[in-house]
Formats: sequence, structure tokens, C-alpha cells
Amino acid sequence: MAGAIASRMSFSSLKRKQPKTFTVRIITMDAEMEFNCEVKWKGKDLFDLVCRTLGLRETWFFGLQYMIKDTMAWLKMDKKVLDHDVPKEEPVTFHFLAKFYPENAEDELVQDITQHLFFLQVKKQILDEKISCPPEASVLLASYAVQAKVINLYQMTPEMWEERITAWYGQHRGRARDEAEMEYLKIAQDLEMYGVNYFAIRNKKGTELLLGVDALGLHIYDMENRLTPKISFPWNEIRNVSYSDKEFTIKPLDKKIDVFKFNSSKLRVNKLILQLCIGNHDLFMRRRKADSLEVQQMKAQAREEKARKQMERQRLAREKQMREEAERTRDELERRLLQLKDEATMANEALMRSEETADLLAEKAQITEEEAKLLAQKAAEAEQEMQRIKATAIRTEEEKRLMEQKVLEAEMLALKMAEESERRAKEADQLKQDLQEARDSERRAKQKLLEITSKSSYTQPMNSGSTALPADMPTFNLISESLSFDFKDTDMKRLSMEIEKEKVEYMEKSKHLQEQLNELKTEIEALKLKERETAMDILHSENNERGSSKHNTIKKLTLQSTKSRVAFFEEL
Repeated sequence: MAGAIASRMSFSSLKRKQPKTFTVRIITMDAEMEFNCEVKWKGKDLFDLVCRTLGLRETWFFGLQYMIKDTMAWLKMDKKVLDHDVPKEEPVTFHFLAKFYPENAEDELVQDITQHLFFLQVKKQILDEKISCPPEASVLLASYAVQAKVINLYQMTPEMWEERITAWYGQHRGRARDEAEMEYLKIAQDLEMYGVNYFAIRNKKGTELLLGVDALGLHIYDMENRLTPKISFPWNEIRNVSYSDKEFTIKPLDKKIDVFKFNSSKLRVNKLILQLCIGNHDLFMRRRKADSLEVQQMKAQAREEKARKQMERQRLAREKQMREEAERTRDELERRLLQLKDEATMANEALMRSEETADLLAEKAQITEEEAKLLAQKAAEAEQEMQRIKATAIRTEEEKRLMEQKVLEAEMLALKMAEESERRAKEADQLKQDLQEARDSERRAKQKLLEITSKSSYTQPMNSGSTALPADMPTFNLISESLSFDFKDTDMKRLSMEIEKEKVEYMEKSKHLQEQLNELKTEIEALKLKERETAMDILHSENNERGSSKHNTIKKLTLQSTKSRVAFFEEL
């Protein structure tokens, strides 16, 4: 009995010692991952594991998001994962997303993975219409989904939109992926709804408004207008934020100014607002201080990596150019070789025809010469016969007449034979001349064939020694070996000068880009169908007519004193 009890106790003790785990699924913008987590893990343990797996060091922008019913929530770093109000069935799912946005993507996003994740998230928000995008910007961003939204607003066919997108794409060809993504983010960050989290609130009077929380501060909007805030409070004017139940309190930096309050619909919405306020405020103040040693090291590594990539791209571009030149040379040589082969074939055929013609002419000349000799012999015999007949005495008149007739016929025959002999002699001379010409043609054809054969034999070795061909051709090694180089200080200095030059060129391109945007906007404005405009389209048009933009609107609003803005908020 005691042994059985001891055995059960030992088994229970062993069971307690075994670590309990649960499965977590992490969904990023372009991948899914699963991890086995210990029950005792806090949010920070899981978050750090995900960041290490992704190779992400700029962790302060990101968080793990989940849904509580219809409300978005973020995993707290200091709280156990399973103590959150998350579904208990496995795998427990979280979305790894950007929680806070940079003010300036080019200055703040250092790692390629950080930039890529931001690009994917912002692009999805634009395509899902969570960030409003005007038509001219949608063409520039090549957002086909946003284009589908505005396509009915203008008297423009899909082919017309595609033509404009293709033309702009042609200007970006040759850019690396990270460069193209950064250009995308630089355009997107100027959109009014970029990086803003909206929440429905009420002021003291019960007016329904929207609270916007972003990297710059807190903004108050009308319910129907998410583009242009009515009031803005930058983070450097805010001393403290807190909530009690559904009431949210904001204390200005100036203690002489009264606090202002608003109410949200749910307690957990206030929790989320507080998280976003604290995180954005910390990043706002952090940007205005000197970079930490870690960030300085990351930026130095990023500059070195950018320089290395730039040099690698230049090397690949040179290799590509030489490869293309080698392929063009190879194609030209192949074309020339085919041409020479055709010429050789034609010359060979001409030679064969000349030889056949010469043989026929020689045979015909021989026959003609023999015929001429035979005719000359017959003519001589006829002449002898005529002389013999003349010498023969003719006894009677009849015989004389017959003899005269025979003499006449013999003379005519002799004359005819002489003419035929002369003609045959001329024909024999002509055939001899033709034979000589045929032999001259044969000699020239042989000389031509010899020249073509000589050209073909000289061209091939020259090609193999002087042309840079692709990797599958043995001659490319010569060029490849000549391209090796080391990263030296002089290279880095030269590259730095090139980067500075590219910055100047980029500023000029940015100016040109803005001019293109304005030109495109003017061009398509004439084709707009007013009756198909949405409320957001109308707001965009009104802001453009006033010359308003995201940053200058907030700047104008903050020119007023904090006290007057608080009073204005409470009177809305």
C-alpha cells in the first residue's frame, strides 16, 4: 500500500516537473510561423522570440496584435501571454504588425526587414482603403485596387490608367527592391490618414467626434472628415494621459491650463488609446534626442551595407553590360558566319556550273573544229572535181549543156561548202573564246572560295580571344577575372561622393516628381465626373484647392495657444 502511494506521488511529482507548453501562430505581412511557448512566458518572451526569428532589431515600432470581439488589442510585454483575453484554443494566433509609425521613414527605418514590413503593411492599408489615396498618388504607387476605386470617377478607360502607370514604371526600372519600397513609403507617409489610429469619442457636451493618435500627437476630427483635423495637440504639449473607466483625461504641459476630458464607448478602447499614447510619446521624445549607441551602430552598419550593395549593383551592372555586349558580338559573328557560309555555298555552286559549262564548250568546240576540217576537205574535193570536169572534152551539145549544169551545181556546192566552212571556223573561234572566259570564271570562283575560307578561319580565333561571352562559353573567364576587386578606403570615399551626387539628383527628381503629379492631376481633372464623387473625394478636392496638406494643417492648428484649443474642443 505504501509502495503504491509512493509510486503515485513520484508520478505526480514527475508530471509537475514537465514543462507545460502551448502552440502560438504568428502571422506577419508575408509569412506565418508557429512556436511552442511555455505557459509561464510573458508577452516580451514571445515578442523577443519572433524578433530574433525575423532578424529584426528595430523592435520599438512593432507589436503582437489580437482581437477581443470587435476591438483590436496589443499583447502587453509585462503580462503573461495566457493571462490576456485571447482565445484558449490552439494555436493562439497573433499578428506581428507595426504598432507605431515613423515621422520620416527614410531617416528612421534602418534595417531592410523593417522597411520591407512597413512597405507591405502600408501597401495593404492603401489597397484596403484604410488610408485614403487620391487618384494621382494611386497612379504613382501603381495601386491597382485603389485605381479600381477611382476608375469610375473619371472618364478614363482602364487602358488609359494602365498607360500612365506603365509610363511611370518605366522611369523606376533598374531600382533595387529596397529603394523602390522606400520611395513608396516616402510618398505614402504624406497621405493624411497614414499612421493614424481613429477612435470614436464624445466631449463634455456629448458631441460625437473622432480621436486620431499618431506619431505627431493627438488630433480631433469631425465624424465625416478623417482627412483634416479640427484641433491638434503635439506630444511636446502633453504632460500626462490617463483614464478612469470610460473617461479619458489629458493634462497639458502648462499646468495653468485645465485638463480636458472625453469619453469613449468601451473601457478596453481607453486601454488601447493609453498604450498608443505612451508608445508614440516615447518615440516622439526619443527622435529629438541623440541616437543611442545601438542605433548609431545599426545606422553605421546600414551605411556600410548600402555602400556594399551599391558597389555590388555597379559590378553586376558592368557584368550585365559586358554580357549583353558579348551576346551581341556573338550574334553578329554567328550572323556573319552564316553569311560567309551562304556566300561560300553560292561560290561553290557557281564554280561547279562554270566547270560544267567549260566542259560542254570544250566538247562543242572540238566537234565544230572537226566539222570545219571535214567541210574544208569536201570543198577541196569539189574543186578538184570541177577542174576535172572542165578538162574533159564534151563531144555533143547535150553533153556540154549537162556538163555546164553540173559545173554550175558543183560551183554552187563548192561555194556553199566554203561558206559553211567559214561559218564553222568562226563558230569554233567563238567557242574557244567562250571556253577561255569559262576558265577565267572558274579561276575567279576558286579564288573567291579561297578568300572566304581564309576569312572564316581567321575570324574564329579572333572571336575566342577578344569577346566576353556568357558563363557557359569558355572565353568569359578572361573578362570575369579582370573584374575582381577589393573594398578599399578609396573605393568607399569615391562611393560616398557618388552617394552625395545621387542625393542631389534625387532632390531634382523629387521636384520633377511633384511637377509630374501636378501635371497628371491637371490632366485627369478635366475628365472627372462630378456626380460620382464620394465624400472623401470632395474633401480631397477642397484641401487641394486651399493648398492644405497633412503637415501644414497641423502646423496651423498648433499656432493657437493650448488653452484656446482645449476650450474649442469642449465647445464643439
